[in-house]
Amino acid sequence: QVHLEESGGGSVQAGGSLRLSCAVSGHTYATNCMGWFRQAPGKERERVALIRIGDINKFYVDSVKGRFTISRDNAKNTLDLQMNSLKPEDTAIYYCAAKASGSCLATPYDYWGHGTQVTVSS
Repeated sequence: QVHLEESGGGSVQAGGSLRLSCAVSGHTYATNCMGWFRQAPGKERERVALIRIGDINKFYVDSVKGRFTISRDNAKNTLDLQMNSLKPEDTAIYYCAAKASGSCLATPYDYWGHGTQVTVSS
């Protein structure tokens, strides 16, 4: 079992920055792929940024490219999402997720955090 706990959400004005962190505990070997997903009110959950352990290649949804940066620290068992130039449309609940194997681009993911709210005001 893998336990994921997000932190760092909050409210910010458009153009501001936030940094989300996800603490990973438990069977950390089962986190070959990790990522951030988000769900806005009335919308389906979407992939935001994904990363594979030991891989320099990362996936970003087009709407966040150039603004968000995903990173993981395997020694500290953390996953971060640096969010810059935030826009009101980035408002959502952000979830940390992990899966043990397979393509990182493919869902479903095996483990999920409870989510952290990000609100961007105009």
